[in-house]
Amino acid sequence: MNGPRPDLAGVGEAMVLLQPPAGGALATAGHLEVHVGGAELNACAAVARLGLRAWFASRVGDDPFGTRVVEQARTLDVGTGLVTVDPDRPTGVFFKDALPDGRRRVHYYRSGSAASALDVPDAARILAARPRALLVSGITVALGPSPAALVRDLTARARGAGSAVVLDPNLRPALGSYATVLETLRSLLPAVDLLALGQDESAELLGTTDPAEVFAAARAAGVREVLLKAGPDGVWYAGDGGAPRHEPSAAERVVDPVGAGDAMLGGYLAARLAGAPPAAAARLGSRLAAGVIATVGDTTGLPGREEARALLATATAGTGGGAGDQDGERDASGDGGRIAFT
Repeated sequence: MNGPRPDLAGVGEAMVLLQPPAGGALATAGHLEVHVGGAELNACAAVARLGLRAWFASRVGDDPFGTRVVEQARTLDVGTGLVTVDPDRPTGVFFKDALPDGRRRVHYYRSGSAASALDVPDAARILAARPRALLVSGITVALGPSPAALVRDLTARARGAGSAVVLDPNLRPALGSYATVLETLRSLLPAVDLLALGQDESAELLGTTDPAEVFAAARAAGVREVLLKAGPDGVWYAGDGGAPRHEPSAAERVVDPVGAGDAMLGGYLAARLAGAPPAAAARLGSRLAAGVIATVGDTTGLPGREEARALLATATAGTGGGAGDQDGERDASGDGGRIAFT
């Protein structure tokens, strides 16, 4: 594939999100707001906002919702050259409801969607783009046997193609066979360069929530670097020698927590790709997550472009890194451009 290589390719499903304004209830709402959401697209949006190249890899339906997904990605400066249109399957849709206790409930209508037909043949076009990092998640694994096969194939071939593997388990018990998803994700760990998981997910995937034990178990499984997201308690990252270090949450106001983990990962990953150490990357991720949870919408709270690039410059200060020339290659890692995770 011609042209500069992307820093990140996020592989998964994006859907149209409909929700009442100001966090209202679906049963009583007079009208709904329309957004676009998807974990991998959200992370790509954060990376792109910070000035790096991020591409979204997926399938959408030949329908207005598919058009909206693609246009929203472009609005977020996320590349869409790896998105294909499926003439036979629809774009997925989901609805977000606000419960009386303040929690959110999500209702998915994605069965038989275009993205659920992602399959191993899609790997060729994704790897041909030569992304420095490749983001996959448990959500994609849960979409069905063929998306799961794609994730396995990409993960097995990524390092040989010069791409680091980033895995966000994003466990969703309501999707697919939960036991099968966990088994698949565990089988991927030896090929994973960065494992970014929630502390609640670590109990399911690695059998513990203790940060030191999580990091040790992940490394024993072959993972190179760990980011352990702890929600309101902040995030754990790899310090000297790989031992976990803690970064407190930067959140001051919580309106809608959905999308915060994706922003955290996007901020962390962009900083690491730009040469920042894990501590600075964790601070940047925490800053982006705080902005997202202070607003309604998965990416609405991301900082503006100027502010975002200033934040990245701060994270990479003294490292010689940064977003760099948007028209050039970034092969400073000495590994064909693939970041050398610790």
